[in-house]
Amino acid sequence: MESAAVVVARGEATSYIEPVTIAPYGSWASPISIDQLTTSSVRLSAVQIDDQYVYWLGARPDEGGRASLWRRLIAGGEPVEVTPAPAYVRDRVHEYGGGEYHVSSGTVVYSEYTDGRLYAIRNNGSPHPITPEGAFRFGDIRVHPERQLVLAVREDHSSGGEPANTIVALDLDGPNVDGGAVLCAGADFYSTPELSANGRLAWTQWNHPNMPWDSTTIMVGSLNGTTVPSSQVAGGPSESVLQPRWFGDELIFISDRTNWWNLYVWTADAVRPLCAMEAEFCEPQWTLGQRPYAIIDDDHVLCSINRSGEQSIAMLRISEGRLHQVVPSGTAATSLDVGGRTAAAIHNYLDRPAAVALLDLDQGGWTEVRSAAEMIMDEASVSRARRISWTAEEGVVYGHFYPPSNAHCSAPEGSLPPLITLSHGGPTAFAAPDFKIAYQFWTSRGFAILDVNYSGSTGFGRAYRDRLKGRWGVVDVQDCITGAMAMGAQGLADPARLAIMGGSAGGFTTLAALTTTDAFAAGISQYGIADLEELATDSHKLEARYLDSLIGRYPEDRAIYLERSPIHRLDQLSAPILLLQGTEDKVVPPKQAEMLADAARQKSLPVALIMFEGEGHGFRKAETIKAATEAQIYFLGRILGFEPADRVAPIPIDNSPRIARR
Repeated sequence: MESAAVVVARGEATSYIEPVTIAPYGSWASPISIDQLTTSSVRLSAVQIDDQYVYWLGARPDEGGRASLWRRLIAGGEPVEVTPAPAYVRDRVHEYGGGEYHVSSGTVVYSEYTDGRLYAIRNNGSPHPITPEGAFRFGDIRVHPERQLVLAVREDHSSGGEPANTIVALDLDGPNVDGGAVLCAGADFYSTPELSANGRLAWTQWNHPNMPWDSTTIMVGSLNGTTVPSSQVAGGPSESVLQPRWFGDELIFISDRTNWWNLYVWTADAVRPLCAMEAEFCEPQWTLGQRPYAIIDDDHVLCSINRSGEQSIAMLRISEGRLHQVVPSGTAATSLDVGGRTAAAIHNYLDRPAAVALLDLDQGGWTEVRSAAEMIMDEASVSRARRISWTAEEGVVYGHFYPPSNAHCSAPEGSLPPLITLSHGGPTAFAAPDFKIAYQFWTSRGFAILDVNYSGSTGFGRAYRDRLKGRWGVVDVQDCITGAMAMGAQGLADPARLAIMGGSAGGFTTLAALTTTDAFAAGISQYGIADLEELATDSHKLEARYLDSLIGRYPEDRAIYLERSPIHRLDQLSAPILLLQGTEDKVVPPKQAEMLADAARQKSLPVALIMFEGEGHGFRKAETIKAATEAQIYFLGRILGFEPADRVAPIPIDNSPRIARR
């Protein structure tokens, strides 16, 4: 049904206001098609400046997630692909990779995902390998052409057991048949090898059972052939120190010693804060090669800041300890770099797709170089995140609420929208409020979204992060339940149509919620973790001891693992569920999804299980993303009682309900 069109006269001119379609929430015709979720967007990351060029990585779902290195003249012109297909710029150190390329003085060194080797490109020539084929992985790359040197974190998988991590020195011309000269060894993990102009090396290291947001140390030594005598300059048992950068003879780094990840500077005899405040200057180090700040000159640093969920980019004047914001509030940076008097960033906006942007440090003002996607919806239809909070058992909880928004559709008066409660992965991570086409896909169809930064999330200080210690599967679940119910109580969502959705660790929270409460009318798990015991006994090196802090030591605390695993609470499954699973998933075996589906069938709950051939832990293929999205629309329509505007193929739902459309 449509409301009447309106013609407004202004003198001799008239303007036509398009009619608004009245349709139930969930049934709105969206400007975002399912195909556009996979074909319209490029994932931008890892910005760097070298001489007169700005470089970045772009990954495309329609090419199977292949990431390629691009560059453009700072002065202008068209972007050029430095690594055309079939090159795939990615690494798998610590499994999550990062720091997959570095450029200096026109020389690029990058990791090729298909074979794990490092390749060098000099003087715009063709890539040539500088490391051998074999069991080595390289990440957090630093190239120093003036020294004919490449530094990298190396992961050696040749032993067949737990891989050995080291920092190595490589000859820029290769062949480095032995995988490089080992400079730093003995710790379980390494990151951020930073070399000063006078040959001093700084890096971060940590050991089991710690994660990099629990306890790390920053070390400094002198590069002397293949040995680096070292000393500790920061960090300790209850301190996370990260991201060292040389500042002349001093060293800037980030520490959470006062609860918040703030900037500090180390000299030979002291450590002092650069800008003490209740804010975080970095994200958790899930990946290598992060660039949360960049040194401009001897008195200025460009910073990415998160103030309890409100993100921005600012310039810090070191001599005064003061910040000057250089973007509108809400604009965030996932990567920063400075070269000369130009800064570069990957901008994440609240109301439009991310972009590579340049800042003239003398004149001011940002210029966009490359957008992640064309803006395919009008501004009036964009749902902007609202920062919200509510109270749960552990205290105040934070999140972002996205209301339904579509300039051309409206719901019948007095009705309320269905709510999708999102539990992010990690679980040590942050649900950022930036523009996500996948979120707009739902809000433009008439859904509300609650993106929960449950206890344990980053961006709110260490004390908030530590709430999850020993309580994963308890406080995160409570936070999601109380958040969803608060949205219903406040009249922001229909209390009878609350859904919960998550993937991986977020999928665990989803499954835990569905097996401990009846608050949700539906759940969607994408490769969700159902068996904590299996995760504890069969995980990669970085996360091999992660659950020690989140749950307890295994096998000493095995009873807790069993108690909190959804796979052992199948008799308590309380709501219809859609299970989306890859057949090649090594983290969550497909058998777990099959067991969950069987349990739902036995309880006569509506359930759909879809297996995607060839997909692992996380969906990368465009056709998989499309099929999974269509399945979600159809499933939620059947369970929550609306007719989707999209023409999607039905999926088989066991115990499918007969629900009157709303």
